[in-house]
Amino acid sequence: MQIRRKSPKPGIAYRRAGIVTMVAVTTALSPALVADAYAFKLFGINFFGKDDTDANQVPDPVRYEVTLTSDAADPDLKEALENSSRLVSDKEQPVSGDLGVVVKARDDRDRLIAALYEKARYGGVVTITVDGRNIDDLPPNPTFDRSRPVPVNVSVAAGPVFRVREVQFGGDAANRNPADYDLGPGASAGSLTIIKAGDKIVEQLKSDGRPLAKLTTRKVVADHRTNTVDVVLAAEGGPVAPIGTVGVTGAKAVRPDFIERYSRINKGDRYSPEALKKAGERLRALGVFSSVTLREGDQLAGDGSLPMIIEVSEGKQRYFGVGAQYSTVDGFGLNGYWGHRNLFGGAEGLRVEGAVGRLGDATALGDLDFSAGITFTKPGAFVPSGTLIASILAKSENPDAYSAKLVTASLGYSYELNDTDTFTGAGEVSWEKDDDAFGTNTYLTFAAPLQFDRDARDNKLDPTSGYRAMAKVTPSYEAYNGTIFSAFEGSISGYYGLGAEDRIVLAGKLSAGFLLGADDLANIPATRRFFAGGGGSVRGYGYQEISPYNAANQATGGASFMTASFETRVKVTDTIGIVPFIDVGVVSADVAPDFSDIRAGAGIGLRYATPFGPIRLDFAVPLNKFEGGTDYGIYAGIGQSF
Repeated sequence: MQIRRKSPKPGIAYRRAGIVTMVAVTTALSPALVADAYAFKLFGINFFGKDDTDANQVPDPVRYEVTLTSDAADPDLKEALENSSRLVSDKEQPVSGDLGVVVKARDDRDRLIAALYEKARYGGVVTITVDGRNIDDLPPNPTFDRSRPVPVNVSVAAGPVFRVREVQFGGDAANRNPADYDLGPGASAGSLTIIKAGDKIVEQLKSDGRPLAKLTTRKVVADHRTNTVDVVLAAEGGPVAPIGTVGVTGAKAVRPDFIERYSRINKGDRYSPEALKKAGERLRALGVFSSVTLREGDQLAGDGSLPMIIEVSEGKQRYFGVGAQYSTVDGFGLNGYWGHRNLFGGAEGLRVEGAVGRLGDATALGDLDFSAGITFTKPGAFVPSGTLIASILAKSENPDAYSAKLVTASLGYSYELNDTDTFTGAGEVSWEKDDDAFGTNTYLTFAAPLQFDRDARDNKLDPTSGYRAMAKVTPSYEAYNGTIFSAFEGSISGYYGLGAEDRIVLAGKLSAGFLLGADDLANIPATRRFFAGGGGSVRGYGYQEISPYNAANQATGGASFMTASFETRVKVTDTIGIVPFIDVGVVSADVAPDFSDIRAGAGIGLRYATPFGPIRLDFAVPLNKFEGGTDYGIYAGIGQSF
């Protein structure tokens, strides 16, 4: 979603800038649609109405007020203690009965001690009093004065940091270097580090094809005289074993043989935890299952192999969504879609969607923005790693640079080369009618786009390390003018996290492209020329505002482009982040970009973390705006900008 202030379009009356409001709903029929609504809550924030955590819903409610103090000078430790305390995080919620206060306090003490141990503070002491009495001195059924919130005081004496003195690895973990597990002499001996070391040893043994590997000893001895810790870790690898029989349970409408085939877990294959993880992710990505669990046998079969069970639970197979938006720039807009995730029992997908925009703003039916399309996907086509994709799309779009009506039919095939690399090829035919700087023209274009993608990010929704690269070539033939041309495009984005928890992430992206055979841009459809500007490229400028212009100050689109973006993503809290950024870009009429007219935009963004990716809100201004052009841009969406 983009909010922007528009500039006058040559030959078109100026329209006042406005704010876009969008409401969208995606649902499968559910009793929740008819349930009583008492409040509006989004992402855990209650905007209006009565929250369902009202005290009346807690039997015998008792309120308390809590004070947490600590002598810790380490800000990270202070934050960890506050985040661990349920007394603090739930302070606005009542507990059930007087005993409920004590139970919560005792649970808090355990949680705070665990937080101290994670920070290697084995000598720390947590003292909690309720109504002035230590929780260890309270009777089994305490009674408190309820005329005011019950006072709860939490005092934490952090104690010194304990360091690793000696580490012994035994069994099949022998001869490993403790420093490889962050347990070198003198290292901070946090309990989480020790636990992770044991888990990593078992994971490495399993990665060697030993499915029954396990930790046999984990011993930690803290010496309070020297503030040091001795660690003993021993593991047993067990035999090397291949994958055995693979069964499927829980399948109903989806064929079990398809599930087994698409998982790519085959009998006789080498056992690999990473392969099993990828199999689960692959099946979940189909969208037909509400849950997927891969269960390993707890013992080997008679032939020495490890039996496997793929346990699935099917979700709703049909879905639909509706949405609406309004802008004083473009008027009302409506959109909707319907889909089926499992047409023939092999997770075949069918999606029908449509949208109409500029209702109330367009002066004629032909000025409306509309789109209607049907897409069919067949995962596991021909081979388990292949997907067949067929689509037909009709649309009319009217950005400032042009007006276009087009119909495009496409048949493509996507093949996963490995866990990170995907190759996609397609054939498409498109009819297009444009009204732009070159007048009114009609095109019939045959194209064969070929694309290679490499995705080596650590997280698809909110990456902190790794990179993503794309290379695409689109040989094309425009039949009406007899023009042969090809588009070459590429992009690469990279991510680098700073600090132990990646609370600062440096992110950058570079994109470029050029057209060969575009000696006369009038012979190239407008939607296949290059433009820049807007939320997907150079923020602060209007959508497709960055372009070569003719003598009449009309945007023509270009034969080449280059854009670059740099962001510093800073986590202020676990859910809130700020992102200062700068974008630059250039679009030229020639195959070689003309860097004498580089446009730059800068701004700052706000991020709110959710389970399905961060919600994004960016504000940007152009640093060298066009005369009479866009003054600023506001962009909103889900997920990082790149």
